[in-house]
Amino acid sequence: MSQNRLLAILLSVLAVLVLVVGGLSAVLLLSGGGDDDESASSGGGGGTTTESGGGGSDVAAAASGRLRLASSDPITLDPHIAGDATSAEYIVEIFGGLMTLDEDLNVIPDLADSVEISGDGLVYTFTLKPNATFHDGRAVTAEDVTYSLKRAASRELASPTALAYLGDIVGVREYFFGLADDVPGIQIVDDRTIQLTIDQPKPYFLAKLTYPTAFVVDREQVESNRNWTRRPNGTGPYKLTEWRLGERIVLEANENYHLGAPALREAVFLLSGGSALTRWENDELDVAPISVNDVERARDPNSDLGPYYSTWPQFSISYLAFNLEQPPFDDVHVRRAMGMAIDRERIANVTFSGMFMNATGILMPGMPGYVQEDLSLPFDPEAAREELAQSKYAADMPVIQITEVGAGAEASIDMQAFIEQWREHLGLEVEVRQTDFASFLSAQDRRELQAFSAGWIMDYPDPEDILDIKFHSESSLNDTGYSNPEVDSLLEQARVEQNPDRRLSLYQDVERLLLDEASWLPLYFGVNHVVVKDNVTGWFEPPMVIPRLRYITVER
Repeated sequence: MSQNRLLAILLSVLAVLVLVVGGLSAVLLLSGGGDDDESASSGGGGGTTTESGGGGSDVAAAASGRLRLASSDPITLDPHIAGDATSAEYIVEIFGGLMTLDEDLNVIPDLADSVEISGDGLVYTFTLKPNATFHDGRAVTAEDVTYSLKRAASRELASPTALAYLGDIVGVREYFFGLADDVPGIQIVDDRTIQLTIDQPKPYFLAKLTYPTAFVVDREQVESNRNWTRRPNGTGPYKLTEWRLGERIVLEANENYHLGAPALREAVFLLSGGSALTRWENDELDVAPISVNDVERARDPNSDLGPYYSTWPQFSISYLAFNLEQPPFDDVHVRRAMGMAIDRERIANVTFSGMFMNATGILMPGMPGYVQEDLSLPFDPEAAREELAQSKYAADMPVIQITEVGAGAEASIDMQAFIEQWREHLGLEVEVRQTDFASFLSAQDRRELQAFSAGWIMDYPDPEDILDIKFHSESSLNDTGYSNPEVDSLLEQARVEQNPDRRLSLYQDVERLLLDEASWLPLYFGVNHVVVKDNVTGWFEPPMVIPRLRYITVER
């Protein structure tokens, strides 16, 4: 999920990058590794009805064994406030909402049994599955859904993601800012039926409901136990049965899961222990990420790692961001100059041994709207110097400080290379400040950072989830202060455009404008590199955070 999601370790390379997930912030630890209390069919009146495909993994009546994974403690297990990918990896397994993403990234009903969309595209009527229950066996009702959505949107909770993912529902924005006592766009029809009304017909609305902010929580538990997230009563395919801080987290299959009993009986996340690859080689883990130190060995099909090695392109991007509200980045010439003075492709291919793909734009390969043409600023030191000469700061450059997540004595290895290139080609001295992840997110949200190394992992496969959410001037997740009336207008047209080709064309126009103005400097598209034991069947690294454990089996 940046601020959509911490990626559990996306890659273990020798630097620290921050990927901000669609709604999740992802810290890529590029380094090595206590108990408490659809089918869509035409519906009546010109509307659309989507029904649950049912099933799931019910072939696994006898669930397979224990899967051992490396990870870290989540920042929170409250789905309504989570903004990092590590937390989301657990949350999507423990909780669920009206809709979900399957292993092929299709938006399908989760707690919903069917969805009927009115002819004007404004009213969504959800009927809940009769067998949808919380982990304690209590049936999920429309009241549970209503409570959860209103809690997520409440002023008291102040969720950092509520407006971005629930703000299309009529009345959510007023409710969030304390201007209304209720949300008229959320209505209970009966115990198993709920109606959501949105402000405009938006083809991506169901996809937004797959994000954790829209997940259902148990009101009684939330309101009676302030430590409820240590043993949450969710509705997802797995139950949290153990959480020892800094040691391990255990998820156990929910045999009564409404989409079918999970194939995997238990997942154990080991939160300490040193190098994940060493533990994998010692048969302590079933899956391990590969670092830049070991990638050549893994790529050799004749090596001991080769037969177990695989790569998985991700819907994620790492980038440098500039705060347009602070000098000198209020000047487009400074931003463009710094973009053209760095050789991103060489760093991706040499420094990181080709483990990442050089980012050629904002939209990733495989994402709707992606174009093969390289839209990014070229590496051109002479043009960079010409840009800088046009800047109002050319003769009096303010101090430039870039913030990144980390606690090392030096900047990350790619940042060191960028600093040297800015010095060599532009004569700029750039400082680097490192901070812990929580402080970074807080300062980023408040637009306090002059410039920062960050990233984004998509929440659902739609350009709106990055171009609109990160760059519309009124978006709550716009953390650079970017504002362009032309971009806003194109994004607002795309929100309601029903012709898919026309809609993607609008997003492509937006992407070109954004790259030309260099609010972001795209660096790399993510690729996961892993080794997997041969007794694990069905393992996959989805390009986004989705519930995946129930599709995997282990012979143990």
